Amino acid sequence: MKVFCRIFIALFMFMNSCFVFSQEEIKDSIPITERYIVFEGDTLLIELDEVLLLKTLKFETSYDRKYYYWFRKKVLKAYPFAKIAAEKLDTLNVRLEEIKSKRRKKKYTKEVQKYMEDEFTEQLKKLTRTEGRVLIKLLHRQTGIITFDLVKDYRSGWKAFWYNTTANMFKLSLKEGYDPLNNREDFLIEDILQRAFVDGILKEQPSKLPINYFELSTQSVKAPFPKQKK
Repeated sequence: MKVFCRIFIALFMFMNSCFVFSQEEIKDSIPITERYIVFEGDTLLIELDEVLLLKTLKFETSYDRKYYYWFRKKVLKAYPFAKIAAEKLDTLNVRLEEIKSKRRKKKYTKEVQKYMEDEFTEQLKKLTRTEGRVLIKLLHRQTGIITFDLVKDYRSGWKAFWYNTTANMFKLSLKEGYDPLNNREDFLIEDILQRAFVDGILKEQPSKLPINYFELSTQSVKAPFPKQKK
């Protein structure tokens, strides 16, 4: 995971040019008459907080349940890093737009590099292969750019090739995008995220990809569970 750690740190250094299971869309279940109070001929509007309802999780086997909660831990651990990446990318782009001198831009980029290395290197080195794979997908979700393209655009095509080749040695691909509509694992990741947002376990950061979980829940394939080894 040391190489993967370098890849993650590189994203901050060089990016300078830059749901709910449901069969139909949830509608307001409160009758219109219950949303208002009539007091001596006057109608008072009561503002109600929006509530997101999710279907109760159901598992066919105890193994499926164990796998889901095992994988859930991986997603919850990886998401904060992807969230930070998106925040730093936005901040870095805004700051560099204000800097006119190429020398000062280079200096500022190095300062960001030093900060990211000191702050996150040890944490990223502790990620498992599964957590690294999930992080690659979530980087695409939160930045809107596939990790391979991030490195290619901001480091060079050769660097992207090299990083991707090295990552493949650990069975990771920087070319993996995030597609919860067609990819079973991605749909499972999105389901876990949506439930974590509703439960307040994670603070939601809007995805840079157009994801509508109401539609996903009716169109996407079911969440996967690998077959139990006999």
